[in-house]
Amino acid sequence: MTRIATVSPDTPFRDRFVAGFGYPLRGAGLTTCIALAVAQYLAILPSFLGLFASFALWTATWRYAATCMMHTANGYADPPDLGVEENPGAGRGLTVAHLFAVSLCVLSALFYPPLVWPLIVLFALVLPAIDMSMAFDGDIELALSPLTWRDVISRFGAAYLIPVALNLATGGLILAASIATGHLPRLVSLPLFAFAYTYLIILNLHLMGAMIHQRHERFGIEPEAEALVRENGQDDDDRLLHDVQAVAATDRRAAIAMLVARMQSRSAPTPLHLAYRQLLRDEGLHDALLVHGQIWIAALMAAGEPRRALGLVQECMEIDTAFVPDDPGNAGALAEFAARSGMARLALKLCRGFLAAWPRSPEAPRLGLLAARLLADPLAQPTEAIVLLGRLAAAWPEHPLRGEIDALAGQLGQSRPA
Repeated sequence: MTRIATVSPDTPFRDRFVAGFGYPLRGAGLTTCIALAVAQYLAILPSFLGLFASFALWTATWRYAATCMMHTANGYADPPDLGVEENPGAGRGLTVAHLFAVSLCVLSALFYPPLVWPLIVLFALVLPAIDMSMAFDGDIELALSPLTWRDVISRFGAAYLIPVALNLATGGLILAASIATGHLPRLVSLPLFAFAYTYLIILNLHLMGAMIHQRHERFGIEPEAEALVRENGQDDDDRLLHDVQAVAATDRRAAIAMLVARMQSRSAPTPLHLAYRQLLRDEGLHDALLVHGQIWIAALMAAGEPRRALGLVQECMEIDTAFVPDDPGNAGALAEFAARSGMARLALKLCRGFLAAWPRSPEAPRLGLLAARLLADPLAQPTEAIVLLGRLAAAWPEHPLRGEIDALAGQLGQSRPA
């Protein structure tokens, strides 16, 4: 079960404002910024192809930003994954609305300059309401209605000036980014400018979403993240951890007993596992640490977290040098992961542990060959490698890897000094 990162609606906006600057650079937010920046090269295509590509990229930017707004308004702390879309029509509507606003200001500047600043003020005031309405409903007619603007503004009150200021700041920063990148070669400026405006648009709508989240009752929203947290028992785990910490202050054994049943589940969150292991260490229960290590390693591997599982293996090996994960599939996978990560000694320990625990496993020759390669290089123990290869050849004379085993043995034999 994936733990859901949430934000309390009671979090002060100043804290969310500061944290918001990192929001577009986390997870799928950063992936989106980079992908859209690189895709901006499509705008170089000739004629209508480039124009169509530019419009499509703007639409994708606003669509993802609108999804971020709704995701934030629903109480999620992290950007939504790519492909998660709250309202498919929002991207197109927001693109049309903002392009219309920009076009009107440009035309006014060309043909009737006195109207430019009134238009800028007007759009600064109404675009946040349009953005929010489009993100919620995806209906451009509804979003362009003055009645909708009045409704949105009334729900915010004086705080509506904050998204107005955010919109103005975003527009100014996008203009500044355009000027700054305008002095660079086009092949360089295109992705840089695209990254900058994508970042700023996501940031802008994320902060609007944060304001909606703080006022979710006024907007008739039941934050989805909070409902999911309750549904998957995450709140229960938080309460359990709090209770365990309180009990541990006076009775660590009782605190351990409170966690035992929860530790049997692969869905137990990391904070509970860490608290449990700390209590076991404090009580000197080394055997229990090893038992729990096996349980948590299996859970981490099932969750696709081999790096953390490998760290846990190291911790268990400090208690018992002969420790090896009790699942041969996990033991082999961790040995290979350690080897790929440059942790040769740990990989060798896991390979040897595998061979000792499951000498007749069909995977034994492969792990044995890996151990021999590690012994030969980078551990510079060719003699031990040759001995191991000889044992593998004798134990598995017909194995498909026999040719590689013999070849490595021959190579090491020739390289040994006479």
